[in-house]
Amino acid sequence: MHPTGRTAASLRVATAVLMALACCSCTSRPLQGMLVPTSEAVDAGSQVAVLVATTRMRSSGDPGEMFSREPSSEMAFGQVTVSIPPDNARNVGEIQWPSSPPGDPRRDFVTASAGYLDRAGFIAAVGNAAKARRRNKAMIFVHGFNNRFDDAVYRFAQFVQDGRLPVVPVLYSWPSQGAGNLGSYEHDRKVAAQSSAALVEVLDTVNANPAIREITLVCHSMGCMVALDALHMKASRGGTASKLKNVAFVAPDVAFEQFIGRVGELGPRRPRIALFVSQDDAALKISKSLAGGQIRAGDINPEQDPYKGALAQQKIFAFDLTRLGGEDSHSRAFDEVGSVMGMLERRLAQGQQLGDDAARTAVAR
Repeated sequence: MHPTGRTAASLRVATAVLMALACCSCTSRPLQGMLVPTSEAVDAGSQVAVLVATTRMRSSGDPGEMFSREPSSEMAFGQVTVSIPPDNARNVGEIQWPSSPPGDPRRDFVTASAGYLDRAGFIAAVGNAAKARRRNKAMIFVHGFNNRFDDAVYRFAQFVQDGRLPVVPVLYSWPSQGAGNLGSYEHDRKVAAQSSAALVEVLDTVNANPAIREITLVCHSMGCMVALDALHMKASRGGTASKLKNVAFVAPDVAFEQFIGRVGELGPRRPRIALFVSQDDAALKISKSLAGGQIRAGDINPEQDPYKGALAQQKIFAFDLTRLGGEDSHSRAFDEVGSVMGMLERRLAQGQQLGDDAARTAVAR
C-alpha cells in the first residue's frame, strides 16, 4: 500500500526529527578511532573497566571501533577501560568527547586499554573484577537505538562513574546501526527483536559466576525491548536468573500495553521492576507516531489512569523524571546522574530493593 499524503508527510517530519536528534546526540564526537588506547594518564582522573558481551562483528576497517554495526551469529567478548577526567575539568553527567582521538585525558574521555576476550577470559575477568574491587554485584546494561559500540561503552562508563555505583559493569551491545534515520530505526527494531536470546546467554553467564551475588539489569530505550523479551523468554522456559534482583527500564521504547502484558507473564519469581519515564520525551513521541499512535511505556503519566492502576496491579514502581529538565529528555536518567543514578548507588550500597519507599523518596526529592 502507498502511504496517504498525510501519512507520507508525517513520516517525512519524523525522519527529519530523528536525524536532528541524532545530530544533537553525537555533537563533536569523532567518527573513528575512539577505542585506540592512549598511554597518557592523569593522576586525578578515574578509570572504569567495562566488560563487554556483544553480538556485533569485529571491526575490520577501524581499529578504534573494535566491534562494527554488522551482526554476528556468535557472541564475542572484550574489555574496555575508559579514563574519565576529574570532576572539576568536566560537566558531570556528560561525556566529553575529544575533538580527535585519542584525546587529552585531562579534559576528555579517552580509552586507557581495550582488548578482546574469549568466553573463558570473560568469565575469569568478571570474577577477577569482583574480587579485586571487593564488589559482588554486577550491573548489565543494554543500550538503545542509534548507538555505535563506542557510544555504548562511554555512556555506561559515564553513569557508573558519576553514580559512584559499586558494581562490576557488564555491557551487552546488540548490533544497532548507530544512525539516526528512519531506515535505521526500522532496521534496529528488527535486530533488537532478534537479540533477546543472546541477552539470556549473558544473564546466565554472569548469574553462574560464584563471585557475583546480585545482578541489576538496566536497559534504555529500544534496548528495553531486548530486555523485556529476554525476561519473557527466560520465564516461558520455566527458568530464572536467581541472582537477578532488579530491572530498571529507562525510557523504554515499548508499547505500554505490551510492556504491562509481558511483565504480567513473568510470574511470581520475577525480579523487582522499576520504570523511569519522562512525559516530555521527544524521541518516544516520534516512536509513538511511527508505531501508529501506540503509547510508549517511557512517556506515560504514571499518576494517571489507566497507567497508574496497571502499574500498581503489576507492582511496577514508576519514577517520573519530567521535572528534572535538561536538553535531552530521552537520556536525562543518565545526564541527571545525581538524582537518578545516586538512587541506584544508595540502593546497591544499603541493600534496598528498587521501589522501596526509601529509594523512591530519593528520586522524588
